[in-house]
Amino acid sequence: MTNGFALGDITVQRIIEEETPLFDPLTFFPTLTKELLDENRAWLEPAALDPVTGKLVLAIQSWVVRTKHHTILVDTCVGNDKDRPLHPFWNRLRGDGYMRGLAALGLSVDDIDVVMCTHMHVDHVGWNTRLENGVWVPTFPKARYVFSAAEFAHWNAENAKAPVLPFADSVLPIVAAGRAEMVADDHAITDDIRLEATPGHTPHHVALRVGRGDHDALFTGDLIHSPLQARYPEISMRADFDPAQAAVTRRRVLECACEARTLLCFAHFPSPSRARLSRWGDGFRAEAVG
Repeated sequence: MTNGFALGDITVQRIIEEETPLFDPLTFFPTLTKELLDENRAWLEPAALDPVTGKLVLAIQSWVVRTKHHTILVDTCVGNDKDRPLHPFWNRLRGDGYMRGLAALGLSVDDIDVVMCTHMHVDHVGWNTRLENGVWVPTFPKARYVFSAAEFAHWNAENAKAPVLPFADSVLPIVAAGRAEMVADDHAITDDIRLEATPGHTPHHVALRVGRGDHDALFTGDLIHSPLQARYPEISMRADFDPAQAAVTRRRVLECACEARTLLCFAHFPSPSRARLSRWGDGFRAEAVG
């Protein structure tokens, strides 16, 4: 199976849009000190911290979850042709890597049954839509797009005050096309796949729990961005809507995952982007699972 694994009779794979050094860690984590970074540099390099540029290595990727009856896409990266002036390295991309990644899994856009977005930030909704004759249309025309109703309401209100580009070009067109399914933050997509409220990064950020018992995994979205935050759950990142709540949510989820030995599947950790946790001082060590 291409870069994948099984959870009982559910299979999980990834589509990697990019995996590269992206952000300065002291900017990305406003409360991180140079001293603490240097103290942890040895184990962060080279996988999670690039020794050449000094930047955090982050993956931008989608997870593909296949059951007997559904193919579910978790988060949709940055996308092509999107105006992203605040992120020049993502502005008006024209890459073919994402679609080649989808094809490498033996899938076409018509094979996706459900698109689930953990939240509505720029790098999690981009491939929701594609540009066709100057109009944004659903990239996955047969899919239902599962959005937290409360997350949607938050961004809809923000967009009414001032344009929120990712929301305007990657979420609203899905609603206009009648493909959006607005759900509660604990919605069950299937008996074995359900949302879990993980607020903080955005007001109604959700994670996705897949499987059950010994064969379950939690897809964290932006609950956590770097292995450094596993060791120090109190460190929040600059785009968190409520940094204090994000830290409380992160510790709660990591505590439970450590206790239960849950497989965590991360949105942005470097490859293989999945780990189980063990105790490390007052925090946790994310032990990669190949």
